[in-house]
Order: sequence, then C-alpha cells, then structure tokens
Amino acid sequence: MATTLTTLPPGEHGLLAARPGPDLAAAGYAESELVAAGSARSFAADDLPQDGRWTLAGRDRADFATRVVLRAPADPATYSGTLVVEWLNVSSGTDAAPDWTYLADEVVRRGHAWAGVSAQHIGVMGGVSAVGLGAPTAGLRGQERYAALHHPGDAYAYDVFTEVAGALVEHLGATLGEVTCLLAIGESQSAYALTTYVDGVQPLTGRFDGFLVHSRGGAAMPLGEPGEAVDIASFRLGAPTHVRADVAVPVVVVQTETDLTGRLAYLPARQPDAERVRLWEVAGTAHADKFQIGDFEEYLTCPRPVNRGQQAYVVRAALRHLETWARGGPAAPSAARLEVEDGRFVLDGSGNARGGIRTPAVDAPTQVLAGDTEPGAPAICELFGSTLPLAPGRVAELYADVASYLQAYERATDAAIAAGFVLADDRDELLAEARPDLVEEGLATGSLRPPSAGR
Repeated sequence: MATTLTTLPPGEHGLLAARPGPDLAAAGYAESELVAAGSARSFAADDLPQDGRWTLAGRDRADFATRVVLRAPADPATYSGTLVVEWLNVSSGTDAAPDWTYLADEVVRRGHAWAGVSAQHIGVMGGVSAVGLGAPTAGLRGQERYAALHHPGDAYAYDVFTEVAGALVEHLGATLGEVTCLLAIGESQSAYALTTYVDGVQPLTGRFDGFLVHSRGGAAMPLGEPGEAVDIASFRLGAPTHVRADVAVPVVVVQTETDLTGRLAYLPARQPDAERVRLWEVAGTAHADKFQIGDFEEYLTCPRPVNRGQQAYVVRAALRHLETWARGGPAAPSAARLEVEDGRFVLDGSGNARGGIRTPAVDAPTQVLAGDTEPGAPAICELFGSTLPLAPGRVAELYADVASYLQAYERATDAAIAAGFVLADDRDELLAEARPDLVEEGLATGSLRPPSAGR
C-alpha cells in the first residue's frame, strides 16, 4: 500500500537538540510533525562483500507507522526544490538530529526543506542507549501523542526510510513545489545505516540523488531480523566495509579523528575516492563536539573539555558540494587523508594531527584539538574528544603578537575556503571564532600543560 502522511496537531515533538537552531519563524520556515504509515520490505543477501558491491533481495513486508519532523519554507518562492532527509540518530536511546544541528544554517539560507525520519525501532518503541546513558527509554510510543506508532524492527528500517522519503516528495510537490533534488544524510549510527543503504538498497530503489554519510564506523549496519532492533555493540567492530565504488549517485563521506582510530574503527575501511565517492577526513575534530553539545557540556562530566574543532563548517561545505554534484554540477573536491602511522595520528609541532582537511583552528592553533580523551573515560566522553592548551612557549613560537595571530587565522580561513572545504558564506562566522584572548594569555604566561605526545 502507498505510504500516507497525516499531520499531527501542534505539540512538543521532543526531538533532542542540545544546541538551539536558527529561528525558523524569523527565517520564513514552518515546522510540522507527521505520521507516516505504510508497508516496508526487509532485505536478505547471500553475501555481503567488503567492497560494498552488495546484491540484496526483498524478503517480506510489514506495516509501520512512524514519525517525521518536517521543516520547510513557508513561501514556495523561497523554496530551492531540495529536500534533505535525515535518518534520525538513536544512539542515546531516543531520536536526535545531530546533522540538523550542524547543517541548519546551510539548509535555511539555501531554502531547502529538511525532514527528520524516525527510521529505527528504538526511536519508536524504546530500548537501551548505545552510549551508556541510563535506563532503557520508552521511545515515542511512551507518549500518548504517539500511541498509534508502531515499528516492525530494524530489518524494515531501510525501506521505511525509502517509503517515507517518497511520501515526502509527493507531499511537498502538492503543498510547496516539486522536489528536484532528494538527499539523504545521517551521522554516527545513522551513518552505519546509510552505508548499508548505499551499498544494498539504493541500487534497488534509486530513491535518492545523493548521500552525506557523516562519521561512520568501519562496519555497515546489519540487515537485521524482523521484530528486533539492531545492537550497535554487536556490529560496531564487524567487517570493514567500503562504500561501493560503482554507486550511481554522489556520496560524500565526512570523517573525524575519533571515527578513524577510536571506538568506531573506521581506519580499516578507509578507501580511495571513486568517480562518485569522496572521503573527507577533518583534522582536529571529534565524533561529537562543543558545537553539537552546546551548554550541556557540563552534564557529560568528561575528564577534559570536549573538542572545540570546526567540523560544522566542513559538513556544511560537504552538503553544498553534494547538492551541486547531485544536480549535475562539478564533483566535490578530493581531500588529503589524515597522516596515520601504526594506528596513531602523526602530530604537527603544536600537537594537532597532520594532513586531512585543515581549518584555521588547527592551522593557526591556540589549542590542541583531539578526537580522543583520557584512557578509561566513559564511552560518551570518548566520542566527544578533547581540547587542551598548547605546550608552554608554543604560542610565542608561533606568533609575535595578537596581530600576527589574527593574520595567520585569516589566511588559514581563506585557504580553507579556496580549497572548497569551507563556504565563503561562513567566513565571518569562522573569523569570529578566533581566540586572541588565548594568544594574549599564552604570550603573557605560557600554557599550563603540554599536549600528549601522540594519539
């Protein structure tokens, strides 16, 4: 049966976001919450080769009713025709939209529509957090507002995502304007899922025009069993799997330091660029960071301040390039890989990782930005990386005064824009993140402690 969309009455959707997003009403956007109901397939395969060239077959069908949060321009004249569909992340045991947090400014200023889909079983039916955040959750079904929802298990999640995206295309076509570019995005556990989708499901459906796979691990999410939620602990260290090199639509994979050598173990799955695949590895970044968590950092009680890198600007650039590429424009630029020897990052003279995509935070440094933290820290802290002072005397080695630092920071910003890994639209915001206060402090007193020797 066709997937239907029904608008829920206004109410609190509870979509987890630690950092406030743009003022949607002021930006001319409207938010609605929908129930998507229909029937979805599960999939099976005789073999899942590590090169990602999978051949899946439909297995059976089951009914579903799930939740969608839609944010779109209120005026059709400002709508770009692009719909960005985020596979909501459930690692906390409840739905979250990490890529909306990183990408909201880019989505709104471009006039795109964005939809967050509760694709996985735990988000709807409840379950255990994958990162040790307390007792099992009740899921959306635990609230009266969502009593009609039901999810048949993560074996059907891939086709749920397909069916909901198709229904949204029809809905927007009837209410706002034709969807001329349909993009899928997802971060962390959702990126594992999108890897599986790209390798096995997209060849069957051809549903999406491009994919932004953000902070995936080395494995792909399993195809799953009916009635069950996949357990990230059971597949996180599974077989390293590439994004298939013969994918028919553009795929941009954005990876942080944490993803390569941390608990996600992406490094064995690292792959060369292909005709429609780009891999971006970003120096000085963590799987999640201060930009993502905002003022909630103190509640994590991590042993070090969390990572304050600038991946948000790189992820925005990735989305811009992906949309341009998916619409038939130039391919996204290729990027250098982070330098790794014997499973550890090669560090520059300031203690930051060498290679990869460079931002001013690492090329005109005032801090050591890492994708890891102290050994033995809670799992959630491992994902948030760390920020430490530069080694004593390093500030004076780098900068004669604050003016020379600001000049270096501006040059690094413009170099990142020229390389295509930061958008000119974000230049002023990025320049505002310069830290002359830390340079003044470093020149006056020196830093308090050195960075670790390697990581």
